[in-house]
Amino acid sequence: MKRREFITLLGGAAAAWPVAARGQQTAIPVVGFVSGRSTEERLGAAFRKALNETGYVEGQNVMVEYHWLPGHYDRLPALMADLVRSRVAVIATPGFTAGALAAKAATATIPIVFGVAEDPVKLGLVTSLARPGGNATGINLLSAEIASKRLGFLHEMVPRAVRIAVLINPANPSIADATLRDIPEAARALGLQIQILYASTSREIEAAFATLVRHRADALFVGPDGFFTSRRVQFATLAARHAIPTAYSNRSHPEVGGLMSYGADNLEYYRQVGVYTGQILKGAKPTDMPVLQTTKWEFVINMQTARALGLEVPNSLQLLADEVIE
Repeated sequence: MKRREFITLLGGAAAAWPVAARGQQTAIPVVGFVSGRSTEERLGAAFRKALNETGYVEGQNVMVEYHWLPGHYDRLPALMADLVRSRVAVIATPGFTAGALAAKAATATIPIVFGVAEDPVKLGLVTSLARPGGNATGINLLSAEIASKRLGFLHEMVPRAVRIAVLINPANPSIADATLRDIPEAARALGLQIQILYASTSREIEAAFATLVRHRADALFVGPDGFFTSRRVQFATLAARHAIPTAYSNRSHPEVGGLMSYGADNLEYYRQVGVYTGQILKGAKPTDMPVLQTTKWEFVINMQTARALGLEVPNSLQLLADEVIE
């Protein structure tokens, strides 16, 4: 597949700027932006706003190539190799552990700004949080803590649920492995039984729902994954059809009818990746930029969906929620 067939460019002037022009525009740095989600303008806008705050305006003194790859993890090695050959100034991978790992494997010199769910030291992206020691830095989204708390919220919302299906994407191994490690321990602490299901295509998502219905699961916990986010309408439709209370990792799901979500504030960590990217463009070195830890989380409840499922959401949960969608 040719590179241009799967690149989506956003942001005015960037959309009209051909790859061939790079050699003629050496004075203008190019940022390779790689996300594992489907195109979401508000996330791209948060990244651009942060660049603006650091003095970089897209189309004027910086160019950004946006690569939205929901579920297409197999394309990452070729894409990163292309970005390295093109000598982009920075590779930004907000909220995309697989992208960060692919970038790190592709280059030891081009700066990388990541947003990852796992400990970046254990992932091999940095030598320490305070002193990254290489060409990568960014933000840690603290997946273990978030996953445990999300499961707890689901348990409070559906207290009679005992059998919980957990859906992960095997094509996203770093996140799948983290979920497999974190969720069983959290489930045991709550007295819950879990069943692990796998899906990496739309058809497999439908098959997973058929399986959990057949096995009479009481609720569903959907692991964090860019492809799953891109299929949020499918999830909301299937969960409603089968009356399955479902917990998700980000607010995009309850916004289209999912029951609830708990996770890092998407706009905030995309913004922070943009801030670090701008600082590097101004001359900062990743090795001297400490890895940040997310401090903003979002708990969102869709009350209309809760009522349709016959759930009485405790007032305590409603008060904890950052947003209650009526």
